[in-house]
This record gives sequence, structure tokens and C-alpha cells, in this order.
Amino acid sequence: MNHFSKARYLMVKQQVNPWSVWDPRILEIMGELPREQFVPESYQALAYSETEIPIGHGQIMLTPKVAARIIQACQISAEDIVLEIGTGTGYMTAILCQLAKHVHSLEIYPDLMEQAESRLQATSINNLSLHLSNGALGLEHHAPYAVIIATGAYHHLPETLKYQLAIGGRLLTFVGKAPAQHACLITRQSQDHFVTEVLFETSVPYLVQIEKPSPFQF
Repeated sequence: MNHFSKARYLMVKQQVNPWSVWDPRILEIMGELPREQFVPESYQALAYSETEIPIGHGQIMLTPKVAARIIQACQISAEDIVLEIGTGTGYMTAILCQLAKHVHSLEIYPDLMEQAESRLQATSINNLSLHLSNGALGLEHHAPYAVIIATGAYHHLPETLKYQLAIGGRLLTFVGKAPAQHACLITRQSQDHFVTEVLFETSVPYLVQIEKPSPFQF
């Protein structure tokens, strides 16, 4: 077992699994997927730590346990079409592709998309469509989706995003004011009825070009 293989094993056993992640598919994928190949080269030594790794443009990689927890909450099946908002390095994208039928992933920064595309091509994934786009409002022309995951935060969730879910679909995103944002799972139960479950508190960067709330004025 080489250094990275051992670190990957310990990541799953000591970080991911103890944080209420029990889905055997996710644990197996994360135990095999070489995360060190998805981090900036200067941060490879931290690939399996609990550190939020900077990836440029003020963005980060979610920690392994947060990524695993939100993916598990979406209960992705092999027939699901998934929308990922924020490709980043492509690490979460690679996990999603191994769980879903097809993944549409949106990235606003051309350099991040180019790097992610190169990494993902090396994994031989073939059920993925990458889109260079400001995806904060989703990707309506490929809707409806069984699952939507936004890897950055919203000050206020756009209503249009919820309506891109299929009936029974799940939307996972981070909402609120840092540093006490909430990871929220929103399920579309009928045409106009949505149920929201708060999973945990965290703090992640906001999605780019999201309109901030206006300051209160007297």
C-alpha cells in the first residue's frame, strides 16, 4: 500500500464514515478514487486531510466528509440525471458520475473547467457533459433533474432552481449568511410543494455572480 492509498483508506475510515456516511457505494468510490489527482499540485500533500483546499478564484474543494455527506443525502440512483453547479476540480463530479446515469456539470471559470476536463478524461468517465456557464440559476434546457447539487452557497435560493427538479427530485445546496450557513436538502413532492430539511451547519464560498441581499437602511 503506497502513501496515497493508505491516506485514502484512513480518510474513509476516520473522516467520512464517522460523519454519518454509511452508503457502501460512496465509501467504496471514495476509497478507490485518487483524490490527489484532483487537487492543485502544490496541495497534493493535503489531498486526504480535512482541509478546505483552495483551487483559485476564491473557491475551495469541499472537505471529503462534507462532499460525501451531501452526496449521500441526495440518494442518487443509477437512473438519475444529475446537475452539478460548480465543477471545481472535478472530484465530486467523478463521484457523481459513478452513481448516476448522466451528470451535467457547470463551471464559470474557463481555467478550472479545462483542468477538470483533463482530470476527468483520465478516469475514462463517459456519462458527463461539462458546460462553461454561470450556473447559479441552473441549466433549464436540460431539466428536469432527479438531483441538483450546488457546491457553493446562496444568500437566497433562486425559486427557478427548485422548479428544475423532477417531481420527487432532490436539491442540495448551502444557504444563508457565513459563517453559519446551512446545508439544505429540498425535495419536490408535487408541482408546487417542496419540503426542506436542514442537514448541518458549515461555511463555504458563495457561488459567483449571486446577487447579495441589499443592506438594511433606516
